[in-house]
Amino acid sequence: MDKLLTLFVGAIFVIAFVVFLGLLLSLPVMLLWNGCLVGAIAGVSEISWLQAWGIMILCAFLFKSNAKSS
Repeated sequence: MDKLLTLFVGAIFVIAFVVFLGLLLSLPVMLLWNGCLVGAIAGVSEISWLQAWGIMILCAFLFKSNAKSS
């Protein structure tokens, strides 16, 4: 039973760390978007931190390389 609990706590820790890291890495995306695009392109509005996180996830899906090196 202790092994299962340790595995569960470890999985929760890994998930929390991935979410934290994703949110931390989305901060530069938000700052660049709000600093560069809002003033340069008419009609572009500022984005929130969670919207920047969503843009990062979308870009990861769109530009992910599936090529395997042999």
